[in-house]
Amino acid sequence: MKQLSPVCRALLAGALLLSCLNPAAAEVISTKTYSYFSIGGKTAEDLDRELSQRGPVTKSTGFRHPGATEIKFGGELTYVEKNGRCGVGTVKVTLHTKILLPRWSNRRRTNADLALIWDTLAADIKRHEERHAEIARGYARDLDQKLRALRPQADCETMQKMVAEVSQEVMDAHDKDQVRFDKIESKNFDARMTRLLKNRIQQRAGSR
Repeated sequence: MKQLSPVCRALLAGALLLSCLNPAAAEVISTKTYSYFSIGGKTAEDLDRELSQRGPVTKSTGFRHPGATEIKFGGELTYVEKNGRCGVGTVKVTLHTKILLPRWSNRRRTNADLALIWDTLAADIKRHEERHAEIARGYARDLDQKLRALRPQADCETMQKMVAEVSQEVMDAHDKDQVRFDKIESKNFDARMTRLLKNRIQQRAGSR
């Protein structure tokens, strides 16, 4: 997984707007896009080498991976001063995810067995990266809810510090959850691929 600008750590702390707007309902604005990188080769060994040489490099590991998910959190927040206290007004949390996946140029020119292996691997890579995006969406919603739930404070400086602290806590939890997911997936890779390949082979045999 590749993370970009880890959620502006304090939810765009430098751009938080201090205003007297009326509170409004908040919502998470989430977008997801896809891009692809091409790999060549004609054998399983070729595919392994191509993925190792052409896969995206992630900042979190410094190594190349068969796929990646770029995650960018952001947003805007306003404050409301009322009855001598300062509270959160409008909240807009944004999340942009970009999933980067491999595309094998020789997929249509290979034998059935290698095509089955590739299709199984490619589907698992996509599932893995989609899960990274899902984890991020969950934390975006969590951040949105926690910011809206903050109680008014004596002044807006104190309120802003609370917003920054809550944002940091949610982002730290998000990062740890993403790392935890990668570790579990890596540990179970061999068993998972064996199971997935077995299922696909059975399905192919049953369709004949």
